[in-house]
Amino acid sequence: MVRCKSSSRFLSIIKPTILTQTDTTVGFLSQNANKLFEIKSRDNSKPFIKVYCDFKTLLLHKHRIPQNQKTLVRRSKKTTFIIKNRAFRVSNNNLNSTLLDKLDWCYSTSANESGKKFDRKFCEEKVDMIIEDKNLLTEQSSSTLIKINNLKKRKLR
Repeated sequence: MVRCKSSSRFLSIIKPTILTQTDTTVGFLSQNANKLFEIKSRDNSKPFIKVYCDFKTLLLHKHRIPQNQKTLVRRSKKTTFIIKNRAFRVSNNNLNSTLLDKLDWCYSTSANESGKKFDRKFCEEKVDMIIEDKNLLTEQSSSTLIKINNLKKRKLR
């Protein structure tokens, strides 16, 4: 585990894979989807959730949200949305990490092998860095999953 007060020394790592407590559960975060596929031994046809730091950044990345659903997306907490087979979530991450603050978006997935439970030893071997606070890393429930379009919304999980 790396402990450092400055994130500037990590700038040499291009698209790092991070193990951290997300707003829902322990997760892998990275802007490199291929590395996440490799870590999780996951089928490439199953995409990852894209997590944005705020609603404004989500809109800047060309996500078209139906007008009547914008308030729902903006005010949601711990909720993942699917629009036209693209999954995304707006996260208000409470970790005080300057490294995560610099990422506008990242792919997110639960920190485990596909179909298995969280194993810290497995995760530590696979990631470039670990970010945790005094509460450590704890497995919690996953986010609510809602599929939305212009007319309706449907809760999937």
